[in-house]
Amino acid sequence: MKKKALAFAAAACSLAMLLSGCGSSNTAKTGADSGKMIITAGNSEPHNPLIPTNTNETGGGVVIDLLFSRLVSFDAKGAAQNEVAESITPNDDASQYTIKIKSGWKFTDGTDVTAESFTKAWSYGANVKNAQKSSSFFSTIAGFEDLQKDGLEGTEQLSGLKVVDDTTFTVDLNQPDATFPIKVGYSAFAPLPESFYKDPKAFGEKPVGNGPYKFESWDHNKEIKVVKNPDYKGVDPAKNDGVTFKIYTDDDAQYADVQSGSLNIMGSVPAAATKTFQTNKKIQAYNKAGSVSQTFTIPSNLEHFDVTTEEGVLRRQAISMAINREQLVDKVLNGIGTPAVDFTSPLTPGYSDSLKGVENLKFDATKAKELWAKADAISKYDGQLTFSYNADGGAKPIYDAIVNQLKNNLGIDVATAPMPTFQEFRNAVSERKIKGAFRTGWQPDYPSAENYLYQLYASAAADGKGSNDGDYKNAKFDDLMNKAYAATSTDDANKLYQQAQEILLNDLPSIPLYYSNAVAAASLDVEGLELNWQNVPIYENITLKQE
Repeated sequence: MKKKALAFAAAACSLAMLLSGCGSSNTAKTGADSGKMIITAGNSEPHNPLIPTNTNETGGGVVIDLLFSRLVSFDAKGAAQNEVAESITPNDDASQYTIKIKSGWKFTDGTDVTAESFTKAWSYGANVKNAQKSSSFFSTIAGFEDLQKDGLEGTEQLSGLKVVDDTTFTVDLNQPDATFPIKVGYSAFAPLPESFYKDPKAFGEKPVGNGPYKFESWDHNKEIKVVKNPDYKGVDPAKNDGVTFKIYTDDDAQYADVQSGSLNIMGSVPAAATKTFQTNKKIQAYNKAGSVSQTFTIPSNLEHFDVTTEEGVLRRQAISMAINREQLVDKVLNGIGTPAVDFTSPLTPGYSDSLKGVENLKFDATKAKELWAKADAISKYDGQLTFSYNADGGAKPIYDAIVNQLKNNLGIDVATAPMPTFQEFRNAVSERKIKGAFRTGWQPDYPSAENYLYQLYASAAADGKGSNDGDYKNAKFDDLMNKAYAATSTDDANKLYQQAQEILLNDLPSIPLYYSNAVAAASLDVEGLELNWQNVPIYENITLKQE
């Protein structure tokens, strides 16, 4: 989920997600919530209305995940389990799937969840007319290319989806895809009720889902309330009565709230607290290895950094080698992270720390200067490279350190270019207005290397059709992705993903920095604190001690 663009991503500070929290006592004491166990948690203002296929950042993603159940869900360690699905059955080469859903599921407006609830939603997400940010996730379904043409009305359906009856549909793919039964656990594959199509804009402000919680209210830039869904039929029922997400623009303020006891949980830790939060007796601390990758991206067609040219690749490699990741982790993150050696994470199946090209992620100031000089011999560069990030997410210490390292180790003109809010920052990224490097990060949507690679670097995910914000395009990389989809075993697929990563390690469409630990801070009255494989608190399991 989500998702990709992390509001608190660079984080020294907010090493995990932007999920933080705030709340007060063990039960809500006033108003409609009187006597109910309402958990309060911090969040950022969602970048877009709450529509599953148009949400690819964590601010909206964490809410979407609680409101919408998909065909499969994942346990705390990332193992897939059937949720709405009764079965997902492939043919011999995994180019077609027959999906049966369980009877009795309903949306919170009382209407039935049917096979068509999935097929129409997926087609809407895939249709270029609807300009959904997760469109590329549907690219392996037959008919996707037909829905990328000009002149569409937005109601056209994917030809590869066929409804057999109310509880059965088939999926024909344009290529084998062994990851498909896992991929459908991502929020973009959520079903939608018929009411959505009558007014998608209004729906996004007041979504109707089928998950463990149902939507109650959204006071923009202040809070989002979800409450327990009594009709939920899945495997993750809520143990509390609801979650109120408080919107923050300052993680120091969140941490102050958790220490004072007016905050229930925050899924991040500010930079100033990384040395002390685990011994702070005013909170409950959580710190374990995580799956979130922190990077920065240089637009693939940026002059002097064009990834299709020798000059551009040399400059990218030089910048990467001039960054001392160990120092960033030790001095800025206070050890709450791990230097990156690939484009996935240590928790990802198929992870390797010894891929060809990994030396480009190792600190070597001498080599970096040599590579930069070779690039200058091709075409002299006297410009200034800027690094953009959202100032409301705690990224400043990391990017101040990166800029200082590049000045000292490479001797080039670089500067930070912070933007006030995550919303403003992501708008600039989405609209391709940033003419320099910009902060990126990835929280996995499902436990597969494919999710880190295809969704961020495939040509089909570029040009606003997915999360390839740098618009990187490489035919050899795309071909390896296709071969991995057709692999008959996970081991074979992972070998192909590793080959694809070796292309990325050479080209460096983005520069991997470090893997965020899964960290959180909670008030002393919280019980059941645990973060999942996405570094996100498992809100369904959180309760509060009774007085």
